[in-house]
Amino acid sequence: MTIQWVAVATFLYAEIGLILLFCLPFIPPQRWQKIFSFNVWGKIATFWNKAFLTIIILLIVLFLDAVREVRKYASIHTIDKSSTSKLGAYEHTQMKLFRSQRNLYISGFSLFFWLVLRRLVTLITQLAKELSNKGVLKSQAENTNKAAKRFMEENEKLKRILKTTDEEHTLETENKKLVEDQEKLKAELKKTLDALFKAQSDVMTMKTQSERLSKEYDRLLKEHSELQNRLERDNKKGL
Repeated sequence: MTIQWVAVATFLYAEIGLILLFCLPFIPPQRWQKIFSFNVWGKIATFWNKAFLTIIILLIVLFLDAVREVRKYASIHTIDKSSTSKLGAYEHTQMKLFRSQRNLYISGFSLFFWLVLRRLVTLITQLAKELSNKGVLKSQAENTNKAAKRFMEENEKLKRILKTTDEEHTLETENKKLVEDQEKLKAELKKTLDALFKAQSDVMTMKTQSERLSKEYDRLLKEHSELQNRLERDNKKGL
């Protein structure tokens, strides 16, 4: 195997190892996100796209070269197989065909795994960001729920305070009304007492007048009796 294909095979093994490492279930995407966020990767990121495209171009060139070799030795293999005159040349062609097919598989899988590796890193980064956003949204939702509960409790307190205030206002209004009714009753009671005193004074006056009238009636009745007796005596004397 030449140096270039040894390098491609080593690159393929490294890709397989990285893909297996990225697929380990006990390493969460957040951990990979922290690793990807190192300052070293930030410095390499400026050359990452160029290196990625350069490696793709090299792998495509090697893949096309391997395809060309496979087609070349496949056609020679067909010709040598039909001609059994040179057995050693056939085996040599068979060996070269095997090597070209091996190189084809190595370059093809290296190219495929390189694209898969880039896509896998992108998906891991996006998944880590989504999980981080999910955590942030979850914390925001919890904070929102706590704030909503706090606002609801404060609202209930305000309602109770307003209800208490309304009840106090109602009691104050009723108290004022009762005070006004009490004042009205006092005024009416005073009027009634004044009327009662007036009626009592009128009764006393009428009683006094009645006594006077009774005395006057008795006096008049006595005078009338005396006059009547006198008249009777005068009549008797005249006879």
